Amino acid sequence: MSYALTTYVVDLDVLHASVGSGDDKLRRMIGGRFKQHLEHFDAQFSGLDLLPVRDAIRAVIEGGPFEPDQGTMYNYAYKWICEFHGRYLDNNDFSPMRAGWPETVDEGLGAVGVTAVSVAEFGYGRAPDPVPAPSDFVPGYGEWSTERCRKALEQWGAADDGSKAALDPDVLQAAESCMGWCRAADAAGRGVAGFFS
Repeated sequence: MSYALTTYVVDLDVLHASVGSGDDKLRRMIGGRFKQHLEHFDAQFSGLDLLPVRDAIRAVIEGGPFEPDQGTMYNYAYKWICEFHGRYLDNNDFSPMRAGWPETVDEGLGAVGVTAVSVAEFGYGRAPDPVPAPSDFVPGYGEWSTERCRKALEQWGAADDGSKAALDPDVLQAAESCMGWCRAADAAGRGVAGFFS
């Protein structure tokens, strides 16, 4: 079974503030910008007893009410809100990926002294309260603050070339992608939001 990690550079404060904001203009703008994408997204879940994603987006922006057993759709709705506010980052080294790949990359980062960020943490969290947790832990959500990205870049810069060269080439490439995400976040003064599915 394969998985994917999708990451964005985004102002995390703006993203968090969207939850429960009651901003109907934001809801309409998301619906307009992603109209065909949202229809395609719903088509992937046809036949399942899941809320249409537009309804889920409305509930997240309004801060509820939330239906029981629809946490997965509410967390996907949060992903669409993130996509609206953020900028998509290259995820070629993480889509598709096998189970355990984020942890493998984290081991590589740790081996060269990068401990400020963790790829695996994108799979363990969820959208902020009051959004319910996803029913099957998918999508997972996590974020790296600007400060953590800057610290990771410092740690990466302090690592010697020999320790980087000793990494498996695929792990090194994925680690370099992570540092690219951190550089993009640092340059924008924003954070990184990641969704695991």
